[in-house]
Amino acid sequence: MNARVDTSVLNHLSNRHLDALEEETIFILREVAAAFERPALLFSGGKDSLVMLRCAEKAFGAGRIPFPLLMIDTGHNFHEVTDFRDFRAQELGAELIVRSVEDSMARGTVRLAHEGESRNAHQSVTLLEAIDEFRFDALIGGARRDEEKARAKERIFSHRDSFGQWQPKAQRPELWTLFNTRIAPGEHFRVFPISNWTELDVWQYIARENIALPSLYYTHQREVVERKGLLVPVTPLTQPRDGEQVVLRDVRFRTVGDITCTCPVESTAASAEDIVIETLAADVSERGATRMDDKTSDASMEKRKKDGYF
Repeated sequence: MNARVDTSVLNHLSNRHLDALEEETIFILREVAAAFERPALLFSGGKDSLVMLRCAEKAFGAGRIPFPLLMIDTGHNFHEVTDFRDFRAQELGAELIVRSVEDSMARGTVRLAHEGESRNAHQSVTLLEAIDEFRFDALIGGARRDEEKARAKERIFSHRDSFGQWQPKAQRPELWTLFNTRIAPGEHFRVFPISNWTELDVWQYIARENIALPSLYYTHQREVVERKGLLVPVTPLTQPRDGEQVVLRDVRFRTVGDITCTCPVESTAASAEDIVIETLAADVSERGATRMDDKTSDASMEKRKKDGYF
């Protein structure tokens, strides 16, 4: 991914389509605000949620976002991201709700198979508990259809039953941007306003809007080990295995999540424009290049979504 691409490409790359994508996202955010009583925006501090936050500012006005920001924290997140999450929420004057997988573990609703097990999949339990606690009827998420096969099946307004589960065959038609938002007690919707965006669109928009991001998204030096075709960061939670050689590489993160399952890619991209150029040359999807938890099987994401995952 760190191959050099002629920067003159940017001079010929149109971003006029971003206006249409932004307009669609703003329309969907306003539909959520109008149709639901207690929506919330899932906000991790990552690039996709920051793009949605910019669109929400344009939809409602800076400092007037009509729903809280919700983060489900595994306790194993990169501090650069959680620090930026707190800073951005405070800057906007937005309500930030954080619920932790560790609290679910203390309640006994999450039990790890072993101490080193990733907590990433267990976020579903904590999320459903937060939905019950605050009686949220819609959660706005930053998932995109280009990320992964299961997410390509998603509707923009994704119905969830009273158990918080996603049933692909029970999703509602979305013709002519008409959305059926009726729900029974205990049900809710997951809404994905940037479903039709691609990773390239996101980075073009970040460059155009000059959106600030956590530093992990840009090139930095980090100790890593090569494992199953991925660069695994060396951290207290992800230690080298026997026989693995630790090397120092110039890397960046294409996506940020739980430390135990998120890997960087080799890169010298120091700006959003640099990343636009790299993304044009990428031949592996964002999650395919960076997520260890998606390597278990082709159906791993779909199974987690059916259990209530984002």
